[in-house]
Amino acid sequence: MSKQVDSFWGGIVKSMGLVFGDIGTSPIYTLTVIFAITKPTQDNIYGILSLIVWTLFILVTVEYAWLAMSLGRKGEGGTIVLKEILVRLLKGGRYLGVVSFLSFIGVSLLLGDGVITPAISILSAVEGLVLIPACANLPQNLLILFAAVIAVTLFVFQFKGTDKVARAFGPLMVLWFAALSLSGAVEIIHDPGIIRAISPWYAIKFFLENGWSGFFVLSEVILCATGGEALYADMGHLGRKPILRAWYFVFAALIVNYLGQGVFLMAHPDTKNTLFGMVQSQSPFLYIPFLILTVLATVIASQALISGVFSIVYQGITTRIMPLMKVDYTSSHLKSQIYIGSVNWFLMILVIFIMLLFQKSENLAAAYGLAVTGTMSITGIMMTIIFANTTKKWKAPIAALITLVDFVFLIANLNKLPHGGYWSLILAGVPFGTILIWTKGQRALYRALRPLDAETFLLSYEQIYAKAKNIPGTGLFFTREWNVVPPYVVHCMIRSNIIYERNVFISIMRTDEPFGISSKLTTGRGPGLDSFEIFAGYMEVIDIEGLLKKNGIVEKVIFYGVEDIATNNPVWSVFSTIKKLTPNFVQFNKLPASKLQGVLTRVEM
Repeated sequence: MSKQVDSFWGGIVKSMGLVFGDIGTSPIYTLTVIFAITKPTQDNIYGILSLIVWTLFILVTVEYAWLAMSLGRKGEGGTIVLKEILVRLLKGGRYLGVVSFLSFIGVSLLLGDGVITPAISILSAVEGLVLIPACANLPQNLLILFAAVIAVTLFVFQFKGTDKVARAFGPLMVLWFAALSLSGAVEIIHDPGIIRAISPWYAIKFFLENGWSGFFVLSEVILCATGGEALYADMGHLGRKPILRAWYFVFAALIVNYLGQGVFLMAHPDTKNTLFGMVQSQSPFLYIPFLILTVLATVIASQALISGVFSIVYQGITTRIMPLMKVDYTSSHLKSQIYIGSVNWFLMILVIFIMLLFQKSENLAAAYGLAVTGTMSITGIMMTIIFANTTKKWKAPIAALITLVDFVFLIANLNKLPHGGYWSLILAGVPFGTILIWTKGQRALYRALRPLDAETFLLSYEQIYAKAKNIPGTGLFFTREWNVVPPYVVHCMIRSNIIYERNVFISIMRTDEPFGISSKLTTGRGPGLDSFEIFAGYMEVIDIEGLLKKNGIVEKVIFYGVEDIATNNPVWSVFSTIKKLTPNFVQFNKLPASKLQGVLTRVEM
């Protein structure tokens, strides 16, 4: 029994560390940003608090915790998982192109978000320094420098993997949420009437009194729900139940803290930074420890997001929507623990750039929210289609209603575009452009290569093999499918007569499940010709050498195709450049370099 209790609480603590960093640190800046543009009158404070409570309930609890998290594949969640579920449901219907396009936008927005979240979280935490009397006159440039140093340190240590550090994350975040609850509760005691703000009536009243300007405040209110999508995206790390249980605690802590900040604001309408001002007025003695805890919490939030970005990119690579990149596995037992160096350094440069560009966390809030509401809207659309096509049809109207709410927030956020919001689109545009060029380029390249079908190939192959001038040993040839023969194999075997006593066509098929590996060896496809097929989930790391040994294949040499693309088309030129800059298939799968032979094929595109 004690073991069950331990895993029950252990799962909750781990979830707090890995999943709730982003949404858990939003009380640092949400109300500060809102009341920088809205007068902190009692009516406005009640209205905004009501909006925050209901935003957290509708967009995080209902959309992600209840609806999205009921849609998993082998426990994995996220935009790519929704796409894979839809691919199966729609079975190649005309909507499939639309679904793929939507999922590409969703993935790109999440990746763009991976830049803004660490920047705003760390900056807003560091800005709390100015409330310490000795640091009151620190110039903003110095604060940016501190924030940049923290960010750089975080990225530099990524290659070690988060597995070892993650154990400390949970207890630290538990401490953080306890501090949020306590500071909020202390204020609520001064004015228990604030609890009335939970009623949706105050939100409605706020809209009635403020009209259009009230509607546009939604673009700042959404800051309280940023990071909500992590509940679903990180489902594969910890499982659905621990995340759900932890969310109820987190939800309560956030509400109590926001209500407490509301009470503080009514008493101190001139305060510049609500959370820090509140804690300092309650206990000046505990302010510095709280500030240190805040910085640690924002680092943990950023860490969770960086791990999430690695995970999304890896899913993108294995489902062939993104180019191959060098991937390192930082944990022998946790499949999700990966490190992608090129992504890590690119992210770091962009985070520092965004800090320097926006200077202050409240300026950054102007760019924040657009990507989040975009992602939520896309999740809503995809969920509605899935529920409408499955046995849980009753969930479809609920999902549709929530998607409508997502769109209301998205429209409100469009007014951020001229004030820096365009940066979140520029940041999302980089992965989006890459995905479009890569997926279209792969298809065009495949068509341009004009592979042979197995029957035509075997006619010539059998004649040459029968001459018995074959090379001793086993030759491996990588193909996409065993019965579609790429030009480089034709060049090797038919034109150059490089035929071994045993020839094996090896192909890797990614399944639409996240995990699971199986392989199938078929002998006698032709004289001295076998095929070896590996079926692997899109989150799996494949040990090709191990699988070959297990099936008694000891290769002398491994052949693979390298395409030299000749083109005048500017888009295909970009595709060709990406192909040259990124590792090829065999480098990605870490095959023994001494046995590799690349065969060049010139292709006109």
